[in-house]
Amino acid sequence: MNKFIYLFIFFFSLLTTNLFAENIMMLKLKYGDVEIELYPDKAPNHVKRFKELAENGKYDGVVFHRVIDGFMAQTGDVKYGNSNNSNFNLSMAGTGGSDLPNVKAEFTDIAHTRGIISAARSADPDSANSQFFICFENAPHLDRQYSAFGKVIKGMEFVDMIKKGDPNTGAVSNPDKIISLKSK
Repeated sequence: MNKFIYLFIFFFSLLTTNLFAENIMMLKLKYGDVEIELYPDKAPNHVKRFKELAENGKYDGVVFHRVIDGFMAQTGDVKYGNSNNSNFNLSMAGTGGSDLPNVKAEFTDIAHTRGIISAARSADPDSANSQFFICFENAPHLDRQYSAFGKVIKGMEFVDMIKKGDPNTGAVSNPDKIISLKSK
């Protein structure tokens, strides 16, 4: 009887570990590795898009084009912000997205606290595409206004080291970039 209990516990732990691991991403920065937990139960379409772009290598080499100390670091412009491709244009970074259609807003009860990953967008709530930001500090004014879909669970100290931009605009000259972003 005990053997069956141990086998059940073993297989259950394998199953839950694999399910959990599917929603953990590894963001590699020059400062160190950052683990991100995604929330597909809260924002399934944003998580799906984020994972799709990451697994296709679209975020690799993308710069943090807008970084405001005490607020957030924005990245994810795979069209103009990817320093590895011929379309790279730092002055245009932040105005592009992917070739995929925009993602409709998925406002949730997730508070924009330190480490939250949320979809960047224009004034149109349904205009999120590939860009996202990471909160340095709590930003309650963004709650239910932007689609939060994940959180940094390890390595926030490396996010804190991302080069900051102009205090007024957040524009960054010679910005840091994503080395790679993949499932863990």
